[in-house]
Amino acid sequence: MATYDMEEGVRYACQRCGNCCRWHGEVPVTDSEIAKIADFLGMELYEFIAEYTELRINRAGLTLIDKPDGPEHECIFLDGIDCRIQEVKPGQCAGFPNEWNFPGWKEKCEAKPVRGNGIA
Repeated sequence: MATYDMEEGVRYACQRCGNCCRWHGEVPVTDSEIAKIADFLGMELYEFIAEYTELRINRAGLTLIDKPDGPEHECIFLDGIDCRIQEVKPGQCAGFPNEWNFPGWKEKCEAKPVRGNGIA
């Protein structure tokens, strides 16, 4: 995955605004992530897969679905600005914006730049 508009040596601290959860794109999930999320939600694995995932565009795995009746491109697990699966969210979610992001992410994301122990 790509990163855009990142300054060398700066990391960003998530402020849990939920804006990255409203961005168009897939949230691929691994088998182990699926198992953790299903367990966290108290669901059988097959039930979780049927209800909350779909085949990725490249047909190489599963992705979380968007809310079927909510705003376009809003993650199924976003509740206001809170993630219902925060404790077990997929690696892609946990890696934003430091490990991946999208062009123009700084206009949407409220993450704060951090250098070492202080703010940039």
